[in-house]
Amino acid sequence: MPSRNAAAVTEVEEPQTMPGLQFDEPLSWRAGKSIPVADLLKRLNALSKEMQDMEQDENERDSFTKVAKELVSPNLLGHKDKGVKALTASCLVDILRLCAPDAPYTGQQLRDIFNIIIGQILPALADPSNAYNNQHLYVLNSLAQVKSIVLLADIPSADALIKNVFSICFDVISGSSKTSPGEDMQKNVEINMTQLLVCLVDESQTLPPEVVDIIVAQFLRTDPKALGGAGGKNKKHEVVDEKQSTLVLRQLPPAYNMAKYICNACPEKMARYFSQYFNDIIVDASSSSAQKQPSKTKKRHSDGPEDSDDEHGSGPTEDDLKELRKVHGLLRELWRACPAVLQNVIPQLEAELSAENVQLRLLATETLGDIISGMGAAGLPAPPILDPAAYPSNALSNLLENTVSLNLLTKPSSPQPFPSAHPQAYSNYLGRRHDKSTLIRAAWTTGIGRILTTSAGGAGLNQQDEDRLISDLSRMMGDADEKVRIAAVKVVASFSFRDIVSKLGRLGGIMDAGSLLATLADRVRDRKHPVREEAMTVLARIWGVAVGEISAENEQVIALLGGIPSKILDTYYTNDIEIMVLLDRVFFEQLLPLSYPPIKTKSNKLTNGNSQAAKGSQGAADKIEGNVDPDKIRTERILLLNRDLDERARKVFYAIQSRQLMLAKVMSTYLARCEDYNVSKSLVRRNPSNADKLKGGVMDENESQIKDHLTRLIKTFASLLPNSQQATSDLWKFAKMHDRRSYQLIRFCMAPESDYRTVFKAIKEFTKRIIDASSSTSASNSLLDTLTTLIYRVSLIIYNKSHVPAIMEYSRTDEKTLAATAHEILREISSKTPEVLKAHVQEICRVLQDEAPSAKKPNDASAVNDLKACASFASKYPKEIPRDRKFLEAMSSFALHGSPPEASKYAVSVILAATERKEILVKDLAQKCIQGFEYGEEGFLSRLATLSQLMLLAPREIDEQSSDQILDIAIKQILMQVREPSNKPADAYEWSSTIDPEVLAKCWALKLLVNRIRSHPDAETLPDVAAPVYQLLSTFLEKQGEVSKAKDTPPAHKSRLRLLAARQYLKLCTQKSHDALLTPYAFNALPLVAQDSEKPVREGFLQRLKKYLNHQKLPQRFYTIPLLAAFEPSEALKTDVTTWIKSRAAAFASAKSTGASTRANTVMESVFARLLSVLSHHPDYASEPEDLIDFSRYIIFYLQNVATADNLSLIYHIAQRVKQCRDAVLSTPAPNAPPTETDERLYHLSDLAQVTIRKYEDMHNWTIQTLPGKIRLPTSLFSEIQSHSEAQWIAEHYYLPEGVEAGVENVLKITMKTARLAQHGKKRKSEGGDVDNRESKKSKGLPVRKATKPKQKKTTPKKVQTPKTKKVKEPEDQGSGERRRSGRVKEVEKIYAERDSEEDDEEMEFLDSGRLETEKEAEVEMNGSDADRNEEEDVQGDVEQEEEEAEVAGVAEPEEPTPKMTPRSRNKSAIIPKAKPKASPRTKPKGTRSKAVAV
Repeated sequence: MPSRNAAAVTEVEEPQTMPGLQFDEPLSWRAGKSIPVADLLKRLNALSKEMQDMEQDENERDSFTKVAKELVSPNLLGHKDKGVKALTASCLVDILRLCAPDAPYTGQQLRDIFNIIIGQILPALADPSNAYNNQHLYVLNSLAQVKSIVLLADIPSADALIKNVFSICFDVISGSSKTSPGEDMQKNVEINMTQLLVCLVDESQTLPPEVVDIIVAQFLRTDPKALGGAGGKNKKHEVVDEKQSTLVLRQLPPAYNMAKYICNACPEKMARYFSQYFNDIIVDASSSSAQKQPSKTKKRHSDGPEDSDDEHGSGPTEDDLKELRKVHGLLRELWRACPAVLQNVIPQLEAELSAENVQLRLLATETLGDIISGMGAAGLPAPPILDPAAYPSNALSNLLENTVSLNLLTKPSSPQPFPSAHPQAYSNYLGRRHDKSTLIRAAWTTGIGRILTTSAGGAGLNQQDEDRLISDLSRMMGDADEKVRIAAVKVVASFSFRDIVSKLGRLGGIMDAGSLLATLADRVRDRKHPVREEAMTVLARIWGVAVGEISAENEQVIALLGGIPSKILDTYYTNDIEIMVLLDRVFFEQLLPLSYPPIKTKSNKLTNGNSQAAKGSQGAADKIEGNVDPDKIRTERILLLNRDLDERARKVFYAIQSRQLMLAKVMSTYLARCEDYNVSKSLVRRNPSNADKLKGGVMDENESQIKDHLTRLIKTFASLLPNSQQATSDLWKFAKMHDRRSYQLIRFCMAPESDYRTVFKAIKEFTKRIIDASSSTSASNSLLDTLTTLIYRVSLIIYNKSHVPAIMEYSRTDEKTLAATAHEILREISSKTPEVLKAHVQEICRVLQDEAPSAKKPNDASAVNDLKACASFASKYPKEIPRDRKFLEAMSSFALHGSPPEASKYAVSVILAATERKEILVKDLAQKCIQGFEYGEEGFLSRLATLSQLMLLAPREIDEQSSDQILDIAIKQILMQVREPSNKPADAYEWSSTIDPEVLAKCWALKLLVNRIRSHPDAETLPDVAAPVYQLLSTFLEKQGEVSKAKDTPPAHKSRLRLLAARQYLKLCTQKSHDALLTPYAFNALPLVAQDSEKPVREGFLQRLKKYLNHQKLPQRFYTIPLLAAFEPSEALKTDVTTWIKSRAAAFASAKSTGASTRANTVMESVFARLLSVLSHHPDYASEPEDLIDFSRYIIFYLQNVATADNLSLIYHIAQRVKQCRDAVLSTPAPNAPPTETDERLYHLSDLAQVTIRKYEDMHNWTIQTLPGKIRLPTSLFSEIQSHSEAQWIAEHYYLPEGVEAGVENVLKITMKTARLAQHGKKRKSEGGDVDNRESKKSKGLPVRKATKPKQKKTTPKKVQTPKTKKVKEPEDQGSGERRRSGRVKEVEKIYAERDSEEDDEEMEFLDSGRLETEKEAEVEMNGSDADRNEEEDVQGDVEQEEEEAEVAGVAEPEEPTPKMTPRSRNKSAIIPKAKPKASPRTKPKGTRSKAVAV
């Protein structure tokens, strides 16, 4: 016991032996006896040093009592000297440290201590150059390390002090970042202050709301809009904080980092504070808005009726919205910095997604989207620029994504994946795509685009989530509102090229239905022009950036993006003027930018090209930067674009170039008239300088003619632009400007002599001059837009002479597999603008001379393209072709041994155009081809081609004996021989994609016979010469290509020969004299070719027919043939024909509305009589009810494509007139002869047409008007009924059997329903229906017409059937043309007058595109007269690839052969339950005989 007590005593006494404070000098004084400052500083310094060396719990606490009391005396705390205050504070923090945890001070004394520390010491840290900075740092370090700052929480009512601590610390740290002498000191201050504040937050029970405001405000330092007010009340610090006033920061602001550290160090507390903070703001905004009157409520945006959910003025005011936007912007930055503090805020944000108010939902949608994408308050970095004119283009192998942004504020950053952290909020966010508000759907679309581009702020998305977002983006491109669709398209534009390929392309490419890229391509046909413009521009830019990878043969990029040009050019078929203008802009600014490639070249003076080198402006002298040739680079891009185009788009590509030639001629005339309009010759003679000064229509003579011509030219151009009225005003304004330099610049652009650089600089200077000249007027933009569109259309940009050398090089080397495309473009250049080849024709001829073939040495395959180019050039510029002996011998070698045979044909054209010894050379060539001709020998096909061309171009030079020998070769040795008999049935008929020498020889032989007729010089003997050939062609048509008596011609040969015969008929009928020889009966065999069982035959024939009709080379009766496509089984071909018919009808209607070409105004209406005539002789015709109902589909097809409310009366009257005539196709009927079977067919069809038209009228709510007088029908098809009583009897009889009217109505309803469904689908697609990957339901359309077996017809004539009374609903006078007698019936002003067949080939005054109508003079300047065109065709020897090569080599392969359907096949079960057999498609009508005899 004693010992234990002794030990206890020892333990108690042990602290008494601890050392204490040795300082014993006084620090306080009485009033009037103050301690000198120097002494005081010395004493305080000594005290401070002594206490700094002491440790806690190792010194006697009582030894500090005196010093502690003196240090808090007012004399020291309120001393004026800063050093005294600094040392006093240093000593005080040591006292607090050594006496911890119990401070030897009262609450008031602690308040005084912290007042001096917070008010004096901490702010002084902002100035590191202060003499007592070490003491200041010591105080801060002690408070932070010892955590003495927690004593603030024990002071009553210390909220103000705590607020000041946070405010001063953030102000100091934000200001010291610039003035700190070293990084270490700055970091030390930042670290200690951060620990100080963390300690204060952690130990405080609650924080004042002002403190939360201060912490939150630090996150605004990354917002460029809020930088000026983020630093607190100290304006000086705000001014000097230059680092935070710039957007390009290399590191985050220290104050931002400090606030971020505080939030992450105390996530639970800060989450609670932030939740309350945001909740208060949202509640305040809501309660404030609820108290406002409806009239005071303001909306940020207006979205029409969809935004009307701000009911009763309950929406937030503009001030509330401003505050809410600021708060929601803070949420973006808080998620990037400290997502844990938002664990209670995200549910609040999620609740806003379901708010009634649109603006709140919009803010929540935008904020959540930005949070998920890791976007901060500063926004996202600028999206990558898809520059289509950049060179070199982006390559995926070299395209390194910049993962480290130079600007940390805009770099997307998400510390954790939002979908995983807040799955419910993410799911609700995705559901906003169904929001009823357009604004929110558009914002949501933009948000998911950012999520995809940033990969959820760098946190990454799993495959499923990413695919879903891409699918959702695709759906939003089909949204019902155009704003959402535009937003979706703009989202795609924000992706980098790599992301487009790797992300957007993962679900499919541009040609894969349902993929995002395919949906984007569909938007180029959107119903709204802004959507079309945005989509087409984005697509073109994507392709422009991808062209580098396409050139490098990157299969992935080609599969994904290679079809973009096809999709863009395919919009040409919409016939929409706005789309046409947009297409021009995109074509020359995005797909093929004028500035591409942006390589600086040596400047040359802008001239007309005469002073330039032969190889173009950017030739050898301009090859810079490693021998880079800009012209070759540009040419490669043109070839790449053309190579990947589909057939339809390629036609558009060449149509654009053809349009350039036509419009350039009109523009030349326009410029000439502008000069005439502004020049007074008398004033110019007095002073030549007046020519440039006269403006505003100063003319001496012919003023009215000049103005009238200029008006018509301006009207022509204005009709090609969307706003024709504005375009007219702009063109008149340009004419009155009288800028002669601009005239010359436009001529530079159109001149074939101008190289590309000249054209580009001319366009650039012209644009600048227009801007400068019109800068003072409000119409400057309109004027520039109008003229820019026109100058794009008239400039020689693609077929420029600078591109020819590169095209020729690619055609020979096949570099990057561009040879075929280069050959094709070279052919087009040679046929359309041979002037461009002037500088290069000698080179082409030299190459041909070197490649001349022989019996043992074949020519290069590419020679045929060079020969065609040379032949086209020689037809216009024969003097430019070499005439030396070696070259002519080389051409002769091509004529005898060229391969393929087309090479021989073109070689003959070159020889005849270049030589002056035509007779000698022709005889020599003919003899070499005839002598020893044997089928199968070397060069026999070349000889046939040569003979065919000689027959066309030089018939007079071939003597009679040679001509007979040639005919003997063509007929006996070729056409009438079957060298490989078929073992298939005689009626076998098929198509083959391959072509053997035998059928190829027969094709050339048949063309030889036709060429002999085409070039026959004597019109009197022409019928006798042509008759056998016409009979042969008719035999090919009627007998399905079979001419052999043994009927053993191979089936694949028959289809090609039938197609060729039909095409040759078309070619013959382009000349009026030859068309007159084609009888109506023989003509009726041509429409059946359009219903051939093989699609390539139908397609090839219709393509040639449409081409000739477009060029106005065929008479009106040929418009009947496309109208028989009602039963076309190929949907694509039927759509193509339908589009063409509607385009022609629109062109004629436009010509009628403008008053031009009055004789051609009713072409499509008058052809209806011819259609009924053709149908009456159709081999499938029968008068049974089901057959007549079936034939009504032809009439419905015609009405759907031609009939309008304006012309339906005329069509109906024509149908009535047919019943007042007799058939004259087979022979002219006797005056009193009874009606024949063909007459009754006409009457059946007339009644059928009238019934169908009346039903069609009722369904469209149209009115048939009365036409005065009678309509003349073609006398070659119809003859008038001479007997009045017979005519009256026929008119009163109703020829349709019972049940036909009901069947026609049923067919018409089904057809109209199908058409409406198809149109509705197109409208939804163009307007953007919700594009889901769902299988489209096939509408129940009409069945296809099938051929049936021949049926036995009765030998007795058929009696005319009269209908029952109950079926005759409208027994009016059939000849009166009046069905309704009401006030709506009006007389039509114009009387239709049908012309006979001999007049049907009169020129129709409209252009090929059907959209450009102009006066006759301008049209002749653009197209030339018919005689000129025919002469040019003869001179060129029909040098057209699609006419010759397609005839010989064939057209595209047919579609899937099973099941095989003919365009006249059908299934009648949908209309009539039981179908009777009827005539075969190849069975002639009863009572007719074949007029074709063996040749």
